[in-house]
Amino acid sequence: MRYAQIRAFHHVALHGGFSRAAEALGLSQPALSEQVRQLEVRYDLLLFRRQSRRVELTDRGRDLFQLTSRFFENEGAIASFLDGAGARLRGSLRIMVDSTAHATGPLRGFRAQHPDIRLHISHGNSQEVLEALRAYEVEIGIFGSQPVAGDLTMVKLGLSPIIAIAGPGTFVAPPDSITISALADFPLIFREQGSETQARVMQAARQAGVRLEAKIIAEGREAVRDLVAEGFGIGFVAESEIGNDTRLSRIRLEGVSPSMPETLAHLSARRDVPVIRSFMRTLVKPDL
Repeated sequence: MRYAQIRAFHHVALHGGFSRAAEALGLSQPALSEQVRQLEVRYDLLLFRRQSRRVELTDRGRDLFQLTSRFFENEGAIASFLDGAGARLRGSLRIMVDSTAHATGPLRGFRAQHPDIRLHISHGNSQEVLEALRAYEVEIGIFGSQPVAGDLTMVKLGLSPIIAIAGPGTFVAPPDSITISALADFPLIFREQGSETQARVMQAARQAGVRLEAKIIAEGREAVRDLVAEGFGIGFVAESEIGNDTRLSRIRLEGVSPSMPETLAHLSARRDVPVIRSFMRTLVKPDL
C-alpha cells in the first residue's frame, strides 16, 4: 500500500472528481488518475464508476473512503498537536441539525470559548443527519430522536412536546387543544418520509385508533410552516421549534402527548478529533 495512491483515491472521493482532486493536490490529472488506477490494479478493486465527467464511488469504494477519512483525519490531528497543543483552536466545525432551534444552546458556549472556529450549519431530517455523520460529512449532528446506535456518542438535550399548528382562517377561534380524532376532519400537512416528528404523530394516532391522512406532503419544516400560515391545513412541530412566528396558532394535542427528544451526537470513532473534543467539553451537562 502506497501513501500517494491512498491519498489520490481519498481526494478524488472527497472532491467528487479527478480534476478538482488534482487541483487540490497540485498534481496533473493524468498523474492522479494513474495513482488511482495502480491502487485498483494492485488490489483488484473497482473503486469508482467513471461516467463521462463524473465519478461515483462503488460499494467497496465507499467502504474504503470511510477508512481513509479516519486515516487523514487522524493525520490532521497529529499535525495539529505537533504544531502546538495549547495553541488557539482554529479551523471549522460542520453541524447538521433538523432544527436550528435545537442547536442554539450548545453553540453559545462553544462560540464563546472558540471564536476562531468557522461554523457550517446545514439542515436535514433525523435520518439525513445520521447518514451525514456516518459519511464523515459533518462532525456534529443534532436531531429529534434517540436511535439505538453503537457507533455514536450521544447527549440528551431534553424533550419538547409535539403540537399542532394552524394558520388564520382554519378556526373561527383557535382552540387551546384538540383531540387526535378531531384532526381527521381537517386537511393535514405532513412532513416527508424520514421525519421523526411525523413518525411520532402517526404513532400517537395509531394508539388512539385514529387514521390520519395527508392532503399535502411538504419537504422540510419551513415548508410545512409556510403552507400552514397560508391556510392550507394543520401541521405538526415540536414546540421548541416554533419560535416567534406570529402567523401560527399553537394547539396542544389532547389525550396523547407525543414529544420529541432532542439529541446531540458524533461518531464515537472521531472522539479525539480536536474540534469535536472541544465542542463536547463545552456542553453544560453532558449525559453520555
